[in-house]
Amino acid sequence: MLATRWSAYDAYLVPARASSVQMKALILSGGKGTRLRPLTHTTAKQLITVANRPMLCHVIQQVVDLDINDVGIVIAPETGDQVKKVVDESFPKANITYLTQSEPLGLAHAVKIARPFLGDSPFLMCLGDNLIGQDLKGIVETYHRNEADAVILLKEVKDPRSFGVAEVDENGDVISLVEKPENPASNLALVGFYIFSPAIHTAIDRIKPSQRGELEITDAIHELLREKYVVVSQKLTSWWLDCGKKDDLLEANQIVLDERAVLDIQGTVDESSKIVGRVVLGEGSEIHNSEIRGPVIIGKNTTITGSFVGPFTSIGNSCSINETSIEHSVIADEVTLQNVRRLEDSILGKKAVVTRSPDQQGSVKLMIGDDSEVIL
Repeated sequence: MLATRWSAYDAYLVPARASSVQMKALILSGGKGTRLRPLTHTTAKQLITVANRPMLCHVIQQVVDLDINDVGIVIAPETGDQVKKVVDESFPKANITYLTQSEPLGLAHAVKIARPFLGDSPFLMCLGDNLIGQDLKGIVETYHRNEADAVILLKEVKDPRSFGVAEVDENGDVISLVEKPENPASNLALVGFYIFSPAIHTAIDRIKPSQRGELEITDAIHELLREKYVVVSQKLTSWWLDCGKKDDLLEANQIVLDERAVLDIQGTVDESSKIVGRVVLGEGSEIHNSEIRGPVIIGKNTTITGSFVGPFTSIGNSCSINETSIEHSVIADEVTLQNVRRLEDSILGKKAVVTRSPDQQGSVKLMIGDDSEVIL
């Protein structure tokens, strides 16, 4: 049987093997984000915020925490400038190389166009819209400890048809890998984090586009298996969210706020207002005659008046919220909310305006894009 085996995600106490080649990182931030339209008509999906930070920046932070010096980010022509601006402002000291993928032709295609950057280095590959509840030290140590050519992170999911799926035997040895199968052989989905040795490049050169017209990373891994390379599978026991859909994005916002929010009031709160629980209030923000019930994060220079902000809500910078009740929502920068009785389970893009006529009743559920206006 091929040397493919399970290991605990956080079992990385064995010293790493010596290596003269520094590991690099490749982060994918292309794609069209069709499942998050209309938000993605005007911005890259990886720049949509989770707990007031672009999801791409959450991923980059995990890479930076590993002291990986060289990071390549694959971008799309349509949104590449936006990604560059956000990343350069957020990580001014990082050594970032931007790699343009002209069309979203698959994960293996992204590796192919990144080959001049990657050279002969092993590399950690991450999807810029996937978040996990654990650091990446374990997967790196597993790669070195097993002298592997690939580490594949797997997670049990309810409906694996939207993911790459691994079939394994009772020992955890990989039998097959299939991209988005109609009839999955297991419920083990490939999480969007991998480590590859340079052997992956030869494997990619040998594969052909799938029926979807893409170079699938699962096909390339299959090629490694066929050539008897060491592929190590690993189960992820923490949470994992592929933030490609509205509900997943809201769930990610809830989880990150629940895990990381603290009580940190840097703005001003008047005497008629009430702060309950873990609330982050940015500099220059003002709370007037309102109740804020955490976990909540509010950015800089935002004004909230006569309103209720409930749990698991993130509100961006320079927003104006008046006479509104809101919870379990993601609100981007420069949003205006006026007289909305109840807003929940919603995502609002930058500069969105939502107002309500006084005679309307009931809750509101929305997902609207940048510069949109809704009058209810």
